[in-house]
Amino acid sequence: QVQMVESGGGSAQAGGSLRLSCATSTIISGFKTVGWYRQAPGKQRAMVASITGPGSTNYADSVKGRFTISKDNAKKTVYLQMNSLKPEDTAVYYCNLRIGPGIADYWGQGTQVNVSS
Repeated sequence: QVQMVESGGGSAQAGGSLRLSCATSTIISGFKTVGWYRQAPGKQRAMVASITGPGSTNYADSVKGRFTISKDNAKKTVYLQMNSLKPEDTAVYYCNLRIGPGIADYWGQGTQVNVSS
């Protein structure tokens, strides 16, 4: 019943910017968390940024100060603004909605981000 659809991926040069969008079918509120994850070839999927229903945010150290997560409650959309991109940011980026421990977990299809030197 919940859908997560990512968009906005593409190619950029080091130092450039991209803005990812995650359109959801549910209100992001209460005990819900939306996170952006990424998976590079040969590496484990890792969380890069998250935002809770009330609006608290967290970032991985590798993206802190460069990426910003935000949400538009009216549009039911979560954004990931990625600035000062580095080649190591290259990965498939996934949007995830988590509702409480063991209650629900929804994933989008992923969007490819390529950053060249």
